[in-house]
Amino acid sequence: MGAITETWRELRTLLRLDGFRKLFAVRLVSQTGDGMFQVGLASMLFFSPERAGTAPAIAGAFAVMLAPFTVVGPFAGVFLDRWRRRQVLALGNAVRLVVTAAMAAVMLAGGLDGPAEAWVIVLALAALSVNRFLLAGLSAGLPRVVDGPLLLTANSLTPTLGAGAAFVGGGIGFVLGLGIPDGPVHDAAALVCASLVFGVAAALALRLRPDQLGPEHPSRERLGAELAAVARGLADGARYLVRRRTPGQGLLVMAVHRFLYGVVFIASILISRNLLTSPEDSAAGLATFGLVVGMTGVGGAAAVLVTPVLSRRTGPQAWIAIVLVLAAASQLLLVPQPTRTTVLLGAGLLGLAAQSAKIAVDTIVQRDTHDDYRGRAFAFYDVLYNAAFVGAATLAAVVVPDDGWSPALFGGLAVAYVALAAVVWLRGARTPSDAAVLPVAYR
Repeated sequence: MGAITETWRELRTLLRLDGFRKLFAVRLVSQTGDGMFQVGLASMLFFSPERAGTAPAIAGAFAVMLAPFTVVGPFAGVFLDRWRRRQVLALGNAVRLVVTAAMAAVMLAGGLDGPAEAWVIVLALAALSVNRFLLAGLSAGLPRVVDGPLLLTANSLTPTLGAGAAFVGGGIGFVLGLGIPDGPVHDAAALVCASLVFGVAAALALRLRPDQLGPEHPSRERLGAELAAVARGLADGARYLVRRRTPGQGLLVMAVHRFLYGVVFIASILISRNLLTSPEDSAAGLATFGLVVGMTGVGGAAAVLVTPVLSRRTGPQAWIAIVLVLAAASQLLLVPQPTRTTVLLGAGLLGLAAQSAKIAVDTIVQRDTHDDYRGRAFAFYDVLYNAAFVGAATLAAVVVPDDGWSPALFGGLAVAYVALAAVVWLRGARTPSDAAVLPVAYR
């Protein structure tokens, strides 16, 4: 109870900060739209009875949808250190409104036959790429509206409740499709609602002052010169993170964790679709997977309460090692033949571990990275995050059975999590090294 009381007190303090409230509102509304968008996309790509429900098919779809993020990430970082981040949030959500509405229109006009499917996938890639850009901008802008000890609580609150908002949005999207038979109208319903919510998020971003989210020293170079310097800028940021040690190590830990989590995520889709429900019942499969995602969200919400208090006592690096051991325990639950109960319990524990680790890593990166490098740091974070998931999809296509389960698979994942925890505990840096903010040639 003491941890809950302390966290709640800090949350109320945060909500009294005008800038934080406005930025938080943008995140909540934007991620609610994300949830609606993702349900429409998942129903179309992963749970439709007409589509193959094999591990290679599911993993291949994930790889196609996530691979472009590794291209968007480097450009996003350089621009977030040059463009006003408030305008990025407003314009990015406006772009998503247009793209998502176009997806719904294409689906309603011709379903997913022939060229229409290719158009829908291209538009989905654009919408998802913009979304990763926006999430990086939200993280990079947070230290501009919160500082000091409250930054840890803000890092606990915003991503976790943002994920909760996405879950609520996904639930709304799912309910919207319950009375509609499988087909174009079923999938388009969630997309139409998502486009409207993205419009609201764009309007909310305009309540922030134009310069409120930084960057403090934006570049005035021509866009062409900035694009030509992307590779140099990203390399400079990476060298800075390595010199600082703590943020570089934090990003590496999250990349490995994301790789392992990606395998679990794809296995969860297959278990929900092919093991716990009939492959022919797309609504039941999607509902089961929704419960898995919901329990993951419950675990993430619990991380909001425990991480700010306990990580202050252990230090963020030690806390990361502890929750990685918890992640290993979540996989051991699935070594015997999984039931609905064990799958949901494992999802809750993994959600707690994953969000706790992410809160701690976000705080390390924000705390130990100079504002002039912060945009590039979070964009590089984004690249590693998604590249790891693409790698996980590649591995899952080979090692995950079509029903999503094998004892060797989940036993191996548990061992990998324990090994990562041992490296963090025994070899992880606890304090940053000195690293001067060097002049940037492309400014």
